[in-house]
Amino acid sequence: MTKLDTTAEVKAIARYVRMSPLKVRRVLDQIRGRSYREALIILEFMPYKACEPVLKVLRSAVANAEHNEGLEPADLVVSQAFADGGPSLRRFRPRAQGRAYQIRKPTCHITVAVAPALADN
Repeated sequence: MTKLDTTAEVKAIARYVRMSPLKVRRVLDQIRGRSYREALIILEFMPYKACEPVLKVLRSAVANAEHNEGLEPADLVVSQAFADGGPSLRRFRPRAQGRAYQIRKPTCHITVAVAPALADN
């Protein structure tokens, strides 16, 4: 298990992503705790649509760490990755005899945090 310097943790958040949080969590579970390089490779080759926004947020978190904190991307590890539910868009499907069924189109907020790995002594 890699030890992390959580005091230097940097995060990025994508809000109102038009995707189910359950489907995004399936992808986030694969990259949590992995190095930045490993996470990039995993996201690049996974066959899920959710990989695209997660990859975007991961790159943003690393860019924040590099620009704002002066951290080296090669040293970064995904310390936190989670998807919270956002508001659902409500649409209506017309049905027989004047009825209407509700369709919920879920959104989510994706948060990815990266932290530098501590050197082994």
